[in-house]
Amino acid sequence: MPDEFTLKVSFLAGVVLVVSLFVSPYFRRDLMLDAIPTVGFSDPILSYLSAVQYIFDSVRMLKDGYEKTRPGLFKIAGFRRWRVLAAGSGLIEDVRRAPDDVLSMYEATKESLQTEYTLDLLNPTDAYSTDVIRSKLMRDVAVTFKEVREELIMAMDDFIPTSEDKWVKVPILQTLQRVICRTTNRIFVGVPLCRDHEYQTLNMAFATNVVKSGRIISLFPKPLKLIVSRMLSNLPSQIQQEIEFIKPMVEERFAKMEEYGEDWDDKPNDMLMWLMSEAKGVERSPEGLARRLLGINLAAIHSTSLTLVQVLYRLLANPEYIGPIREEVDAVITAEGWTKAGMDKMHKIDSFLRESQRVDGFTLLTMSRLALRPFTFSNGVTIPAGTIVSIPASDTHRDERIYPNAVEFDGFRFAKLRESVGDTMTSRYQSVSPSSEHLAFGLGRHVCPGRFLAVNEMKALFAYIVATYDIKFEEGKGAPREVWIAGMRLPGTANVMFRTRQE
Repeated sequence: MPDEFTLKVSFLAGVVLVVSLFVSPYFRRDLMLDAIPTVGFSDPILSYLSAVQYIFDSVRMLKDGYEKTRPGLFKIAGFRRWRVLAAGSGLIEDVRRAPDDVLSMYEATKESLQTEYTLDLLNPTDAYSTDVIRSKLMRDVAVTFKEVREELIMAMDDFIPTSEDKWVKVPILQTLQRVICRTTNRIFVGVPLCRDHEYQTLNMAFATNVVKSGRIISLFPKPLKLIVSRMLSNLPSQIQQEIEFIKPMVEERFAKMEEYGEDWDDKPNDMLMWLMSEAKGVERSPEGLARRLLGINLAAIHSTSLTLVQVLYRLLANPEYIGPIREEVDAVITAEGWTKAGMDKMHKIDSFLRESQRVDGFTLLTMSRLALRPFTFSNGVTIPAGTIVSIPASDTHRDERIYPNAVEFDGFRFAKLRESVGDTMTSRYQSVSPSSEHLAFGLGRHVCPGRFLAVNEMKALFAYIVATYDIKFEEGKGAPREVWIAGMRLPGTANVMFRTRQE
């Protein structure tokens, strides 16, 4: 029997299809878009078939459009509006340079995740938390590395108890999500809250719930969105739980700020403290801070854990890389110890991560923007207000004109490129470095501000796993089958066998 959630979604899907078919065609046709090639149907009514098809066949549809038009534009129908895909470095640069009041990342994210109904900040126009991430979090990556390293080791020991003579079966996705959540929150809220099992579960569930609920709510016309959100979502109760977790800490810290000012002995150096120091008005309340923390955790846990799982799947499917990577890790640790400087010298680890991001990204699209006004690309084509613009990242990453043997996984591709160029050019091939050819973190002023912490965590955890454990798939099994829904990779579940390293 289908579960309650499946029944609700099925019922609501029928409602949205009927409403869309009878209402949306009157608003759907725009002559400006007629000049842009279409993947699927262009007809206002029949295009809904293409919108449904995209949910289950997004990989092929995007590939077809990319191969036929690059460099150029193509479009695919959505349920509520058209999405225009910009392929080629020149058009990517157009999107990167477009002002926010013309092509808005904020409005595109608001529509995709339906933040008004999932994570409604008390003052959504105040971007102070992004400024905090760009300043404090990026600047303090080296300072906080010792804590990150300490926490991930403790988390791995707690969640994967191993011995030298016995293999342990580990559900790798769920386990790494919890390790990443705990390690990240060592920097966000500190000890002991980061180690609280219920707090970890809350933040992991919230990240999944926002993405899932946002996708479903986005299908519905505005009059139905609030009803749908209340039927599907338990997000309000999760926000209340977050408030209850952090409220005692917030009140204690504000009391010390009132007594001692901005500095005192043993003042915490974590995300919550940074937010409290910068927040204004309603954002200084426990509720305002809780919503900010949940949003930051959403970005940190979801993408980082999915990326790292794919990295491990690639390593296990290509075990010939284990030896050379271990040699590099052992040599660097002997010379530098487990330090941020040591992480920076692990070129093979960094290359393997960057190549996995290129081949195994968890989303097909990036840099999505909502046109608030008509926008003209450098090729002379104009799109109307109300159009979504995205970059086909996965197809860019698999373009033979950019990467030789692009469909093949070459774990040391970027390490070899770093060796082939001068010292001043090596940074362009690092995992944290975005470009129009490698879009894992986006590009331009809206590039992921937390990428330095994310890469630092992934490299440290990847290096620790390789140096500490022997790992393999279960006997007779491999990586889970790849499944894509509406341009998003569904995280496959597989067990990975761990034991203490024998060599």
